[in-house]
Amino acid sequence: MKIPSAVALQLMHGSHYATLASHSTQLPGYPYATVLPYVLDQAHRPLLLISALAEHTRNLLADGRCSLSIVEDGVSDVQAGARLTLLADAQRIEPEPALLQRFCRYQAAAEDLLQLDFMFFRLQPLRLRYIGGVGRMGWLEAPELAGPPLLTLEDEAALLRQAVVADGIQLLGLDALGADYRVTDGPGHQRLPWPDAMPSGAGFAATALQALAALAPG
Repeated sequence: MKIPSAVALQLMHGSHYATLASHSTQLPGYPYATVLPYVLDQAHRPLLLISALAEHTRNLLADGRCSLSIVEDGVSDVQAGARLTLLADAQRIEPEPALLQRFCRYQAAAEDLLQLDFMFFRLQPLRLRYIGGVGRMGWLEAPELAGPPLLTLEDEAALLRQAVVADGIQLLGLDALGADYRVTDGPGHQRLPWPDAMPSGAGFAATALQALAALAPG
């Protein structure tokens, strides 16, 4: 079944944490799974900030081949909800300042962790398996996961400066498919998908700002 890439990408943007499976260095040949938070970059690639002491960090440094499993938030029957598995290569990176700022908006504790032994990894997608419920499933290849034309970090920063939102809402990030925000003191974040017929160019900014202005904390 052909799955629209936007469906899988929206699930990735809307979730707060995932299960990472790496190759165990302690028991070679066995997968090692752990739950952790992640943030997507502007190309929809997961970023991880993990301690040098963590077992999964040592695993990734030895062998970057991994997978990331994400499940739709708030579902009572996990087999009826949307879920995906991303197969990827983990690459250690030093994020540019704008990307670091984006990450810290989502994960406020990151600034303190960076004073310790934590390091960044980016997951470079290879293939993705999406399951949207019984009978709705399919594979997506890496080129398909790029999504629509990307919103650059500079474009994101400009829109964040211009955006006016209701009291109690904190904007975290904007991308080509939607916006992420947090209600003050609330857990995780919420997702605002853009309209299907989102214009490009200057029309994109105007439509996005209008949609953000209409957000309500409830």
